[in-house]
Amino acid sequence: MSVLNALPFPRPIYLRSPRQQRRHTLPASEFRCLSPEDAVSVFEIEREAFISVSGDCPLHLDEVRHFLTLCPELSLGWFEEGRLVAFIIGSLWDQDKLNQDALTLHKPRGSSVHLHVLAVHRTFRQQGKGSILLWRYLQYLRRLPYARRAVLMCEDFLVPFYAKCGFKALGPCDVTVGPLAFIEMQCPVRGHAFMRRNSGC
Repeated sequence: MSVLNALPFPRPIYLRSPRQQRRHTLPASEFRCLSPEDAVSVFEIEREAFISVSGDCPLHLDEVRHFLTLCPELSLGWFEEGRLVAFIIGSLWDQDKLNQDALTLHKPRGSSVHLHVLAVHRTFRQQGKGSILLWRYLQYLRRLPYARRAVLMCEDFLVPFYAKCGFKALGPCDVTVGPLAFIEMQCPVRGHAFMRRNSGC
């Protein structure tokens, strides 16, 4: 027997287990709560999504950091291969109706989750990612014992989108931002049957 045949060969790379092969790769798709370290990526997406439409952002960078520090568990980001492609930021509110204070305050004893902003990166729009993320966010809220409902304010043209996802219009919102007026909407999350993913949301 030759010396070459007697020597043990190293294990070929292609025989490694799938877990070993993926050890240093990022997941193709991941949903997780955001942290203050994500604030810049969040704001870049938000700024591009809103400034071209309304001239301003729902949350400025310092406000994004503020909410991701106080209540990161009420945010949700969608990451593709480590890159943020869509997100929701929320906080708690303790009154039946939103008012101007709701734009900047987090009320830890509240039972209403105020959705401040939902935005999708421009290269991932028109793919249904916004509705998928919102559906997952609502399912997540249903597991939080203190969450009674989700509430938001939006412009008229977005009412059908949110209505399709289970939100009901409550009428004009008391909050105004410059010349913009909004409709207030809510979706119950406590004791509410899970929406089916194929419901069209």
